[in-house]
Amino acid sequence: MKKYLSTTDLAVIVLTFIFFAIALFIKGFVHDLLLEAGVLLVSVKIIMMNYKNVVANKEVMKELSEIKKILTETKEKNIENTDSNDDKKHF
Repeated sequence: MKKYLSTTDLAVIVLTFIFFAIALFIKGFVHDLLLEAGVLLVSVKIIMMNYKNVVANKEVMKELSEIKKILTETKEKNIENTDSNDDKKHF
């Protein structure tokens, strides 16, 4: 879980649920409870968005690493080809 959620995210989750539980016991099942439930859902949505961003960023970084590897290999092959062509010109 630490892989995708930071300590701050976990703290927000815990505090949101604690405040929701406190509001549930203090206010009871009345109209204001719907407001508290809305706040809870907004917090959950923000946390879910953060999770999706982390996953997407890791995928992008993985693809960029693959592109960098391919470019490095291509550059090395071009350097080898250039060196071998230069050697042929001297003979």
